[in-house]
Amino acid sequence: MSASPGVVAVPVRQESYKMVAPTSPATARLARDFVTAALVAAERRLLIEDARICVSDAVANVVRCARVPELSVEMTVDEECVVVAVRDDDPARPPWPRGPRTAGEGGRGLGLVRRLAHASGVTWVWDGLDLVGKRVWFELREGGAALVSPQMAETRTRR
Repeated sequence: MSASPGVVAVPVRQESYKMVAPTSPATARLARDFVTAALVAAERRLLIEDARICVSDAVANVVRCARVPELSVEMTVDEECVVVAVRDDDPARPPWPRGPRTAGEGGRGLGLVRRLAHASGVTWVWDGLDLVGKRVWFELREGGAALVSPQMAETRTRR
């Protein structure tokens, strides 16, 4: 197979980052600082605010619900997008979107991630044929966020 004349394959610059931390309430702050530092290093500052909100909610979900001693935050940054994944090794407790509680602020996290991210989801982590964990991931793009309601857009611009 030969390349067509005039077609040049251009390698995509891709950087990966990973943080491992204990599942404690302070880990959400560490994850926010981690994604901020990685996005500054990658010169993707426009994505910082949404990345901080999304990673904080994904980490808080693991801290509240998963029964594991640690979690990891994995980031891949390329020219088109940033993908952030929060991994835990508790396959028995899948993330389950809930509606907001009437009291407090719980239950909004994964819904908020879906609204801010260009794409999001959950992937299972396998070791051979054994299910060993899950990753809650989200993709952010400059100028390519998911559709946002007028109320959410107003909230985001006031920060």
